[in-house]
Amino acid sequence: MSQTANYFRNLFVFYSILRLCSSSSGWHGVGASTRYNVVMVIFDDLRPALGAYGDRLAQTPNLDKFLNGSFYFTRAYSQQALCAPSRNSLLTSRRPDTLHLYDFYSYWRTASGNFTTLPQYFKTQGYYTYSIGKIFHPGVSSNNSDDYPLSWSTSPFHPKSERYMNSPVCPDKLGMLKRNLICPVDLKTQPYKTLPDIESTNEAIRFLRTRPKTKRPYFLALGYHKPHINFRFPKEYLQRFKVDEFLNYTTDKYKPHDMPKVAWNPYTDIRKRDDIKHWHIPFPYGPIKKLQRAKIRQAYYAAVTYVDDLFGKFMAEVDLSSTIVLVTSDHGWSLGEHAEWAKYSNFEVALRVPLIIKSPEFSKGTTAIHECTELLDIFPTLVDLAHLAPIPKCRNDKSVAQQLTCTQGKSLYPLMKDGIGVSDKEIYALSQYPRPGKIPTQHPNSDKPKLKNIKIMGYSLRTEKFRYTLWVEFNPRNFTRDWSIVYGEELYDHRLNDLEEVNLAKWPQFNDIRMELQEKLIQAVTK
Repeated sequence: MSQTANYFRNLFVFYSILRLCSSSSGWHGVGASTRYNVVMVIFDDLRPALGAYGDRLAQTPNLDKFLNGSFYFTRAYSQQALCAPSRNSLLTSRRPDTLHLYDFYSYWRTASGNFTTLPQYFKTQGYYTYSIGKIFHPGVSSNNSDDYPLSWSTSPFHPKSERYMNSPVCPDKLGMLKRNLICPVDLKTQPYKTLPDIESTNEAIRFLRTRPKTKRPYFLALGYHKPHINFRFPKEYLQRFKVDEFLNYTTDKYKPHDMPKVAWNPYTDIRKRDDIKHWHIPFPYGPIKKLQRAKIRQAYYAAVTYVDDLFGKFMAEVDLSSTIVLVTSDHGWSLGEHAEWAKYSNFEVALRVPLIIKSPEFSKGTTAIHECTELLDIFPTLVDLAHLAPIPKCRNDKSVAQQLTCTQGKSLYPLMKDGIGVSDKEIYALSQYPRPGKIPTQHPNSDKPKLKNIKIMGYSLRTEKFRYTLWVEFNPRNFTRDWSIVYGEELYDHRLNDLEEVNLAKWPQFNDIRMELQEKLIQAVTK
């Protein structure tokens, strides 16, 4: 054999071995030495109240700066507007109906299946995985351990001041400590003279600065508690906003007459706060007075600016040349739309979240993607961005035991790479919310019903143009629903009304659209 032929033979063997090694390690096309680190930042109860998303009242310079040069998704939605179900759905890429988790009181590994989580998958691929702050919802829903050690390489970090989040630590004008909703504070008066999100930011920075410069990549999840209530933050942040700016935020004062009663959330958690009790808000529909509404909004925006500052301090330490960064929230939060507050609903403001992704692989500039996306999509998307072995789609013809690692979402990587749609069918987002009955109640709590009390499930389908929601009878013992027993129906046309103020479900001219969307929703739920 000639020297030239021998050279090409050896070269062929070398690349064959290299390709085999890359394949066996889960990588396709990227060598192990070039593996990207992954950072996932999750805010709590953050709607897209960001300047870069077009919110003129927001003061979010750091998130706005991060969005520059990133992919940002303008129609990203949570699967359920409640912390534990949303986070477990995001982290397993399974819908709440698959996890059988709609409250805080069960653990999916024992309740429905030993499903692989996003950090767990990265851990099996050789990543060092670390959780800081609120990623899984703490408590029973994550086995009182944040799913450690299955999901994380080391014990998750929780701020020591976290235990005081719902304690009476808000001084009133007389110096008494209260459990207030609106709680601007002087850090010197707080336990440990700090706040949980400050501690989490410092720990994340410490991790980045002290992490050994080895070839082993890391998956770091940083969970901020704010802007979740209570609105406790350094007092100077409230001073950045004038309350008058929020007086005419929305004109909604009363429950819309065409809103089904089952769709209403009576914001019971807000009513329990010491400062709000004195407002004497009638149950269940209010209203809340105009100035009081403005003060809640002012505090929410101040809380967003507070964590935006912390996010900026953290991002100053991240090497974006070697790190994929994804920023999102577990769900949104109502600020008086439909005269509602908090989350606990199937409305756009409760379900829509920011979703921003930056990767060293792309240098396309800032790219807005307007197709409907879901938090379910994050798992397969990060896996594809890291060039690990792709996550297969879950299939109905296989048992749960055969599909411990699969996704009910879709990878957004093709959209980011080539602008190619993820399927030839209409893209939609599917969400849901449970109720214990057809009217708002305090006992059982219709905002946060326990599984045994759930009698109705509201399913909501968001398409490019419409949101269609159907409230039907639900059996919590066998997790089935009866589509023939309907407690409420809603149809909103986003071409005409982004705030979902006019329910078109009973308008005859929209009947064909309503029936078409109803069929699509039932197919989406039962497929």
